[in-house]
Order: sequence, then structure tokens, then C-alpha cells
Amino acid sequence: MNYWLMKSEPDTFSIDDLMRRPNQIEPWDGVRNYQARNMMRDDMKLGDLVFFYHSNCAEAGIVGIMEVVKEGYPDSSAFDPNDKHFDPKSDATKPRWMRVDVKYVRRLARTITLKELKLKTELADFTLVKNGNRLSIMPVSKVQWDFILALE
Repeated sequence: MNYWLMKSEPDTFSIDDLMRRPNQIEPWDGVRNYQARNMMRDDMKLGDLVFFYHSNCAEAGIVGIMEVVKEGYPDSSAFDPNDKHFDPKSDATKPRWMRVDVKYVRRLARTITLKELKLKTELADFTLVKNGNRLSIMPVSKVQWDFILALE
């Protein structure tokens, strides 16, 4: 099993939005970064667990857990000119962008904030806390995953 962290701005799509979806499942679409796309396409597997991270908000941090319930497949929002994630250079016969489906597992007992995570020396190698990191999807090691959950 692999572990991940996926960021979303709560004003765009929050953990509460995921909870309200039918069967609490949602395609994680709109990712327009090649490195993040490659992780969804090549590395994310059925059953992988994911931290849901609220970004660009008053209290950025990890708010919940999701599970990958459908492995990487073409992100159709790239082909829809009426979608905010439309990419005119994307071709349905050779898709440029991918997505996975995620399912709500649970909300954390509390938000584990970025500020708190940055103070933990045990997480010095965690991609999220490194300066300049802008990826919306990143791997989390099993050791990091367990450490973060223990903060709950």
C-alpha cells in the first residue's frame, strides 16, 4: 500500500464536499502538473490511503483521510471547453491529464496544521514542509503517515 497527500482549497472542494457526494466518492480532477499527473497515472493504486489537505485557507492542514477507489484514467474535464480545467492542447485519443477517484474514509479528530507539521523534526524530510513545495499531490512514507496520525 502507498500513502499520499492531496491538496484542495476548501472554497473549491472541501472534505465536507466529499462527504456529501454520492457514495462519498469523487473524481480528483483538474490536476495540471505533470509530476502530480504521473503519480496519479503510474503510482496511485486501488486501496492506497490519502491525507486530505486543505490549502490556501486560514488554517491550512490535514483534515481527513480518503482512499483511492479507482486508479488513474483520463481527466475528461480537459476536453470540455466549458470546464474551468479545459486544456485546448489535450486530445481525447492521447490524454494529457489523468485523475483518480477517491472515497471519504474519515475526518481527523482535529486539523493537523502545516504550522504544527513544520515544527516536528521527525518530518524534516516530508515534502510538504520543505520550502518551495507547490505540488498538489505528494507521496507520504509509512513512517510519516503513522507519525502524523499519532498527532491526532
